[in-house]
Amino acid sequence: MIVVDASVWIDYFNGRDTPETDALDAWLRQEIIIVGDITITEVLQGFRRDLDFRRALTLLESLEFREMLGKHVAIESARNYRMLRKKGVTVRKTIDVMIATFCLLHGYPLLHADRDFDPMEKHLNLKVLAR
Repeated sequence: MIVVDASVWIDYFNGRDTPETDALDAWLRQEIIIVGDITITEVLQGFRRDLDFRRALTLLESLEFREMLGKHVAIESARNYRMLRKKGVTVRKTIDVMIATFCLLHGYPLLHADRDFDPMEKHLNLKVLAR
């Protein structure tokens, strides 16, 4: 099972050919991909056309769904955020810490195209899929 960040989904739905979207395309046929509530919101909010929204929603709904944020994940995310700050890491998006924390707590690797996860890989030992 893998988690795919919105950064990859957005490129995928926009038809961008990247190493991450190529990996996603292959994994859609052979891996269980987890999509979470946070990711669904991030991805779907960007669609301008209803048709594109519905197509993306259909694909996302076909995947394994998990609620990513609950009380435990929220508290652990705050702890991780604070630890990164103590190490001098400026966290630009709290939502990325939440997604990383969800992956860490459940042992899921993350496929992303967002440099904001790099310090989480380095300092929190977030498992990231090779890009």
